[in-house]
Amino acid sequence: MGRYVIRRLLQMIPVFIGATLLIFLMVNVMGDPIAGLCGDRQCDPATAAQLEKEFGLDKPVWQQYLTYMGNVFTGDFGTAFNGQPVTELMATAFPVTIRLTIVAIIFEIVIGITLGVITGLHRGRPVDSGVLLLTLVVISVPTFVTGLLLQLLLGVEWGWIKPSVSSEATFGELIVPGLVLASVSLAYVTRLTRTSIAENRRSDYVRTAVAKGLPRRRVVTRHLLRNSLIPVVTFIGTDIGALMGGAIVTERIFNIHGVGFQLYQGILRQNTQTVVGFVTVLVLVFLVANLLVDLLYAVLDPRIRYA
Repeated sequence: MGRYVIRRLLQMIPVFIGATLLIFLMVNVMGDPIAGLCGDRQCDPATAAQLEKEFGLDKPVWQQYLTYMGNVFTGDFGTAFNGQPVTELMATAFPVTIRLTIVAIIFEIVIGITLGVITGLHRGRPVDSGVLLLTLVVISVPTFVTGLLLQLLLGVEWGWIKPSVSSEATFGELIVPGLVLASVSLAYVTRLTRTSIAENRRSDYVRTAVAKGLPRRRVVTRHLLRNSLIPVVTFIGTDIGALMGGAIVTERIFNIHGVGFQLYQGILRQNTQTVVGFVTVLVLVFLVANLLVDLLYAVLDPRIRYA
């Protein structure tokens, strides 16, 4: 196991460098950041040259990337165009998005896996057809429509929640936004769990456990569910980074100042330091989440061993 972890950590280095290089190049060609700094008025040549020198934009792109990566390894993600360090923006944005992601993941695990197990054990029955129809509707409806409808009904019409989240963004305020963020993923988790449960029900080890006279609950939890969760864990693990980076719509609807909000502002204002800095951290989140998922395989299935 130790050798496997070390090998995976070494493999993450070129992946991290390649991903950050790609993002850096894409962000630097998406527009002119100096124009975003000057606003509606065009900068005069002297001011533009001064700003380019101040933010290092007068250097070749490859040199800018090397300088940026050298600073990243010292914990310096650069300075936003408003003069605020990007690390300060991260310190305020990431805790909010992490709380939102935790709420969304809890919904996926509790509701998605529960519905998947129920429908997988009752495949072809009315409850199975009803859940399949419901998940199809959830997948088909865009997230911004779901968010706006829940905000209108629960926040404006019925007054059960606040239409917008406060600056504290407590877990209680993030329940509805977390449900909106997790809605599509929750539907996929339900369908994936259902398919995996239905396939593994016909496996020899399940029939053997039933033939031994083991209680139904133990057969489902100890044998059927553990093996069926492997593809579900893979999906949820890769979905963590997607939820954190894809919360732009949800955070805009509920006025949550998290990672999605900062990325939106950075793209809108062509603030390359902010966008690249946040995406760099999200790349690390993806890599770590994938490593943890691979290690969980051995916990769920004892037959899996890492050399």
